[in-house]
Amino acid sequence: MIGKESAAGRTVRILFLSLWLAVTVFPLYWITVTSFKSPGTIFSFPISYWPTHFSLENYTGLFHEAKFGVYLTNSLIIATAAGTVATAISMLSAYVLARFEFRSKGAVLMAALVTQMIPSFIALGPLYMMMTELNLVDSRFGLTLVYIAVCIPFCTVMLRGFFENIPDALEEAAMIDGCSRLGALFRVLLPVMRPGIVAAFIFNFVNCWNELFLSVTLMNGDARKTVPTALNGFISSFNIDWGSMSAAAVLTIAPTMLLFAFASRHIVQGLTSGAVKG
Repeated sequence: MIGKESAAGRTVRILFLSLWLAVTVFPLYWITVTSFKSPGTIFSFPISYWPTHFSLENYTGLFHEAKFGVYLTNSLIIATAAGTVATAISMLSAYVLARFEFRSKGAVLMAALVTQMIPSFIALGPLYMMMTELNLVDSRFGLTLVYIAVCIPFCTVMLRGFFENIPDALEEAAMIDGCSRLGALFRVLLPVMRPGIVAAFIFNFVNCWNELFLSVTLMNGDARKTVPTALNGFISSFNIDWGSMSAAAVLTIAPTMLLFAFASRHIVQGLTSGAVKG
C-alpha cells in the first residue's frame, strides 16, 4: 500500500515543478516582452524585464516592410490543406490496417514506424531533384504534397490504435442494419473516434506549421516562403534583428497555442483513448 505523501515530499515536488515551470515559461515571456520594446531599447542597460514604454514598431515593421502577412497566409494555407488531407488519408489507411488481415500488414506498419526514425534532411537532396523534375519547386502545392507524405505514416499508426479500441460489434451492428462498410465507417466509427481525429489533425497541422528544412529547400521565392523560413531570414551573417524576430515568433506561436487551448479536451481524450485497446 502506498502511503500518503509527506509534507517535505510535497514541498520538494512543488518547488521542483515551480522551477521547471519558470524555466519553461521564461523564454516565452522574454520573447513577448522583447517584441514590445522599441529597437533602440532592446539591449539597453540595465536590462529591463518589463518595458517602460510599449511599442508596436516591431509588429508594424513585420507587415509593412517584411511582408509577414504573406508568410502567415502561406503557412496557414499549406498547414491546413496538408493536415486535412493527411488526416483523411490516414483514417482510411488506419481503418484497413485495423480491420483487415493481409500478408504484408506487418511490413507496412514497420515501414511506417521506420520512416519516423530517419531525419528529414537526409532526403533533401533526392527530394529536391524529384520536385525539380516535376516543376513543383517554389510551389505551395508541391510543399503541401511533401507535407502530406511526411505526415501520413505516423498519423496512420496513431489512428490505427483508435480503430482497434472500437469494438467490432459496433460496426457489425451497423452493417446488419443495412449500412455498407463505408457507411458504417463514416456514420458510426468516425463520430465515435472524433477526439482521435482532432488530435491527429492538430498533430499534422503543428508539424507542418513549424517545419523548416523542407520549406527552406523547396521554397525559393520570397512570395512563397512560410513562417519558419521567414524567421530564419531575420538571422544574417553579421546581425540578428531581435525585435522583428521576437515579434514574428510571438505571431508564430500564438496560433498553435490557441489551437491547443480550444482543443485541449479533444487532444487529451484522443491520445489517451487510443493508447490502450479495450
